[in-house]
Amino acid sequence: MFKKDNLKLGLALGFLTPILAMFAYYLIQFRLFKLSEFFQVMLQQKSLMSGIISISLIANAVVFTLYINKQIDKTARGIFIATCIYALLSLVVKWFL
Repeated sequence: MFKKDNLKLGLALGFLTPILAMFAYYLIQFRLFKLSEFFQVMLQQKSLMSGIISISLIANAVVFTLYINKQIDKTARGIFIATCIYALLSLVVKWFL
């Protein structure tokens, strides 16, 4: 899976990695809350939401770096595109919602 050089794979990894990182953050920091309560708190506190999204994007940076170092450029490009989309969504949520 890590050897494949494919834009679609990069997009899939780029969109899934932050979700998995957010879930891991929930398990580490908010495990006393139910998952639904965690999302309610995130929706109420925009600064918490944008912070968690930013932390989740660090996971994308790690995956992106792995693919760049292995010179699997099309997949890395997909991860970068997904990261940019997530970053824009984070800004929209923080400023407009």
